[in-house]
Amino acid sequence: MGAYILRRLLLMIPTIIGIMAISFTVIQFAPGGPVEQVISDLTNAGGSDRLSGSSGDLMQTGGDQGGQYRGAQGLDPEFIAKLEKQFGFDKPPLERFGTMMWDYIRFDFGESFFRNTSVIDLIKEKMPVSISLGLWILLFSYAISIPLGIKKAVSDGSTFDIWTSGIIIVGYAVPSFLFGILLIVVFAGGSFLDWFPLRGIVSDNFWQLPWWQKILDYFWHMTLPLITLLLSAFATTTLLTKNSFIDEIKKQYVTTARAKGLNDRQVLYGHVFRNAMLIIIAGFPSAFISAFFTGSLLIEYIFSLDGLGRLGYDSVVKRDYPIVFATLFIFSLMGLLVSLLSDLIYTWVDPRIDFERRDV
Repeated sequence: MGAYILRRLLLMIPTIIGIMAISFTVIQFAPGGPVEQVISDLTNAGGSDRLSGSSGDLMQTGGDQGGQYRGAQGLDPEFIAKLEKQFGFDKPPLERFGTMMWDYIRFDFGESFFRNTSVIDLIKEKMPVSISLGLWILLFSYAISIPLGIKKAVSDGSTFDIWTSGIIIVGYAVPSFLFGILLIVVFAGGSFLDWFPLRGIVSDNFWQLPWWQKILDYFWHMTLPLITLLLSAFATTTLLTKNSFIDEIKKQYVTTARAKGLNDRQVLYGHVFRNAMLIIIAGFPSAFISAFFTGSLLIEYIFSLDGLGRLGYDSVVKRDYPIVFATLFIFSLMGLLVSLLSDLIYTWVDPRIDFERRDV
């Protein structure tokens, strides 16, 4: 197993480099970079000096950079050159990529172009919201999906199975953001009830509350976002659990176990459970990454939550490349590590699996 882990760790290096190289190349051809963003801000501000260090030389007409940057006509070429140097675009793309990867290997993610703070501090600032959403959704969805999927497999074709399947499919088909808006209208002071707050994960006076009121206040704010995300979060896992258990129940070893006198509970949890759960474990890494770092952008906007989804979206729109590339690097690395952890859990659940004898 040690050799397999080492091979997987070494394969992460070219994988990360490939992901970053493809993304970096795509960015080079994307219009509207950070220099264009500053030029656009200056143009919309009518030549305001709020983005520069001096006010007398921004709108000189002695040069024309319009051939390189859209909207740069009339701006001083020296000012454009200073912007390029500030954002690192005075260097060739290959050199910029090499410098970026060298910094990222040392976990030096630099500073945001437009927020005047380090990228890692921004991620730490937004992390509590994403963790609050992701951790509880992951916990609740698995706590509901696995028992429900087992119950549906055992009672396959019954009235319970048919009705729960209908509810699950309808819940999965309804867009989560639409359901979130419905919850706001009904329960957050929209048109009917005013039971829950509309924004944030805690109240303004959170730190002045006793510890037990802090817990209540936290879950009071998180109720509607969690219900919104949970509606579709457990559907896939529930049906996957059900189908996996049905496939295992039909196998010969189950018939043999029953012939030996084992009751249904002993067969289900002593033999079927371990084999059927392998496919659930296979989907855990992607579920983990998705729950923590993706899929919550619209929910964050609807409920005015300032998390990583919103940070990533705003960074892409603003062309804040240090945040875009740093989050991509961090999340890709975490995805690869969690995938390796999933394989190790495989061997723990079923010792018959030996990755050492398989090609990576």
